[in-house]
Amino acid sequence: MSAIAVPARRPVLADVLAPHRTRLQDAGLVLAGVGVVSLLAQVTIPLPLVPITGQTLGVILVGAALGSRRGAAALLTYLLIGLAGAPVFAEFSGGPASVLSPSFGFLLGFVPAAFVAGWFAERSWDRTPLLAMVGFVAASAVPFLFGVPYLAMILDAVMGAELGLGGVLAAGLWPFIPGGLVKAAMAAVLIPAAWRGVRALDSRG
Repeated sequence: MSAIAVPARRPVLADVLAPHRTRLQDAGLVLAGVGVVSLLAQVTIPLPLVPITGQTLGVILVGAALGSRRGAAALLTYLLIGLAGAPVFAEFSGGPASVLSPSFGFLLGFVPAAFVAGWFAERSWDRTPLLAMVGFVAASAVPFLFGVPYLAMILDAVMGAELGLGGVLAAGLWPFIPGGLVKAAMAAVLIPAAWRGVRALDSRG
């Protein structure tokens, strides 16, 4: 039997910028990731059920910069802090009642989305814009796998509104595709640019 080769993990930006890795450094990076997503969450375009926010851009940047495990840990921490009451979700919201929000499923999906962005970064897909775009679009799609079914469930069980598949997709998917592609493209420019900066510093050193 032949085993399928799995690409080896490569250093991500955080590994290069903080090469002497400690648990304290990892904790600091995770908290920094929480801060980035919390700030970008406040970049909001209100919509009736699910707002358009900068969160997805933050998720991709944090996942790619920190790697799969630390990226997912940062988004899990973000989720837990928000549920505990910190106003870190969109429009400075937070608290346990957030689970009843139609958009909460997308927040759940941010954790695996950060992992996916980090996984691609660990295979060096984040070092060129084209490959980065492919990986980041894949990561951007993950929250919809959680968010759209959750939206349908909340509308039916809590709000008593059954929109049907077309209505749910119109509320939770179609309006977000253009913005998602733009945010993936922004990350596909920013992360490779950061790598070019790192390489330039290394060459001068």
